[in-house]
Amino acid sequence: MTNDVCIERPLFGGAISCSFPTRFQDVSNIRQVPDHQEVFVDPLRDESLIFELLDLKNEVADHESATWFLRDLAVEQDATDNMVLEHSGTMELTGLQYENAPVPAMTAVGQLAISKGRQGRGAENIVRTYLANIRLKNVLTDVLITAYEPLLINPLSESARSVGAGIAVPAEQSGCLPVQEVFRLAVTSFKVNDWNLFGGNAGA
Repeated sequence: MTNDVCIERPLFGGAISCSFPTRFQDVSNIRQVPDHQEVFVDPLRDESLIFELLDLKNEVADHESATWFLRDLAVEQDATDNMVLEHSGTMELTGLQYENAPVPAMTAVGQLAISKGRQGRGAENIVRTYLANIRLKNVLTDVLITAYEPLLINPLSESARSVGAGIAVPAEQSGCLPVQEVFRLAVTSFKVNDWNLFGGNAGA
C-alpha cells in the first residue's frame, strides 16, 4: 500500500511535463543546476529524479544509447570502477509521435558507487541508477531521465545525516512507490507541450 500522490509536474517552464510523486521536491534553484537540467529530490529517502536536455549524439546508435549515457554518467561521477550494468531495454512513449510512430525510450539500469559533492572515495553510497534516453530526432535533442535509488548509505556520506547509515529502508515499508515505478511513470507519461522550447530546431 502506497501513500504516494502522483500528479503531472511541469518541467522547463511547462514546455515539458510528466507525472511522478509530490514527495519529490524541485531543488533546481537551490542547487543552481544548469538551465538544461531540472532536479527533484525526496530528502527523507535521498532519492532523486533528474531531467536533462542535451544535443543529439548522432554518433551513438539508438539501441546502445541508454547504456552509453549510463557509462558516461559513471565517468562523470568517477564511478567507472564500480559500475555494474544490470540490464537494458526499451519503453514506448505513446504520447509522443515522430514521423507518425511512437517514440521509443531506451533504458538502462546499473549499480554505482557514488560520493556526494567533494567527499571523495571512502564516502561512497551504493546506488541503483535508472536511466532513460528519449531521442527527439526532429529537434536534434537527447532527453535523459535519471532516477537514483540508494541501496547502502555510507556512514561518512552527507546522506547519513538525513536518512541514516546502512541498508536503505525499502520503499514499500515507508508507504512509498518504489523508485523503479517512479521512474517508469515519469518516462511513460513524458510529453512535450511546447516544441518552441527547442528553438530553431522545433517541429512536432
